[in-house]
Amino acid sequence: MKTLCSVLVVIAGIVGIWYLACVPMNIKGVLDQAQRAGEVVSPETAKDRRDVKAWALVAQNSFAIDRVWSVERPRLPAPHQVVTELWKTTVEKKITSKRSLIYHGQVTLTATLMGFAIGTGLGILLAVGIVHSKVMDMSIMPWAIVSQTIPIIALAPMIIVVLYSIGVQGMLPKAIIAAYLSFFPVLVGMVKGLRSPDTMQLDLMKTYNASGAAVFWKLRLPSSLSYLFASFKIGISAALVGAIVGELPTGAVAGLGARLLAGSYYGQTVQIWSALFAAALLAAALVAIIGVIERVLLARMGAKS
Repeated sequence: MKTLCSVLVVIAGIVGIWYLACVPMNIKGVLDQAQRAGEVVSPETAKDRRDVKAWALVAQNSFAIDRVWSVERPRLPAPHQVVTELWKTTVEKKITSKRSLIYHGQVTLTATLMGFAIGTGLGILLAVGIVHSKVMDMSIMPWAIVSQTIPIIALAPMIIVVLYSIGVQGMLPKAIIAAYLSFFPVLVGMVKGLRSPDTMQLDLMKTYNASGAAVFWKLRLPSSLSYLFASFKIGISAALVGAIVGELPTGAVAGLGARLLAGSYYGQTVQIWSALFAAALLAAALVAIIGVIERVLLARMGAKS
C-alpha cells in the first residue's frame, strides 16, 4: 500500500504540473480564437500579444483560463484530451480501421519483435565469441561501442535508402534499424554475464576435467541469465524506438511512427501525444512480459531474479 500510495502521489503531481503547463502553452491560441469570435482581449491584436509573456496574458485575460484545457489544436494537450483520444482510437475504433492505434501498434510491434530477434541473436553470438576469443574481444567490441555513437535519426534514412536501392522493402528495413539499437545492450549484458563466474568456479570446473562446452552450458550460461534478461528489457525498448524511427523516413502509412508523422503534418498534437503514450504502454507491456518470463525461468532453475 505504501508503494501504491507513493506511485499515485507521483502520478498526481505529474498530472497537476501537466495541467498547469497547459495554461501558458495554450493561452495565446485561446486569445486568438476569442479575438476572432469578437470578444474583448488584452492586448487587442495578435501582433501586440506576440512579445507579451504568457503568464502576463493569463493575468490580463483571466476569463480564458478555463479554455486552455479544451483547445481543439493545442500546443500542449491536457491529460484528459490525450486519454479521450486514446479511448476513441483503441476501444471505439475497429482493429482493422486505419485510425485505430491497435492496428498501428500491431504493425510497429511486428517490426519490433523481428528486429529484437535479429539483434538478440547477433548480440548473443558476438558475446560468446568475444568471451572465448581474445582477437574478437579486441577487434569487435570497440567497433560495437563506436557504432552506438552514430545518431539513429541520421543513420535510419541511409539504411532505408540503401536497402530500397537493392529491392529490400516492407518490414525488414524497420526490423534492421530495430536490431541495430537492440543488439548492443544484449551484447554488453551477455559479455558481462558470461564473465561473471569467478576464478574459483572456473578452477573447480577444470578439476572436473570439464570441456569448454561443458563450462559454457553448465556454468557461464546459467550465470549470465540475470544479466541477459536485464539486457532484454533494455533491448526490447530500444527495438521499439528503432521500429518507430524506421517508419519516419519511409513515409509509412501504418505504424505508430506513421501516426506521429501524420499528426505533425496536420498539426494534430493530441494525435501525436496519444501515439506517444500508446508507444510507452506497448514498451511497458513488452518489458513486463520479459520480466514474467525471467521470474518463471529463474524460479525453475532455483535462482532469484
